[in-house]
Amino acid sequence: MMNERAFNDHHKIEFPPMHTAEHILNQTMVQMFGCSRSKNAHIERKKSKLDYELKQEPTKEQVAEIERRVNEVIDRHLPVTYEFVPLQDAAKIVDLSKLPEGTEAPLRLVRIGNYDVCACIGQHVGNTSEIGHFIILNHDFKEGCWRMRFRLE
Repeated sequence: MMNERAFNDHHKIEFPPMHTAEHILNQTMVQMFGCSRSKNAHIERKKSKLDYELKQEPTKEQVAEIERRVNEVIDRHLPVTYEFVPLQDAAKIVDLSKLPEGTEAPLRLVRIGNYDVCACIGQHVGNTSEIGHFIILNHDFKEGCWRMRFRLE
């Protein structure tokens, strides 16, 4: 099997804890709001930014609940695992609509325990215990786009 660095050479090297937290946040948003995973993501070591297409701005209580749920998943110390699957099999498991045209199989699926699975070439931690505490720094809502920024402690 390829090492993670070689697999990801054509792409920016992500900070594994932040990138894994993005996966957890995406699944939390899907569960809470029935939306798609983030439409845009800017993942960095110190802070990150994600955009979600929503019908209305989350309330203060919902924002607090997002943060609580993400930290609850992190605190479960879930394993983060990979599997390589044929493209047609991956399509039965995950949304492939964001894959670049011409993507070839096999696809790498990243699983965070039984909480999340998605196709991804990025770097991740081996266990959610390595992520740290998730904090939403700020957020805004404009024309159906909820942009939020977060960091890890």
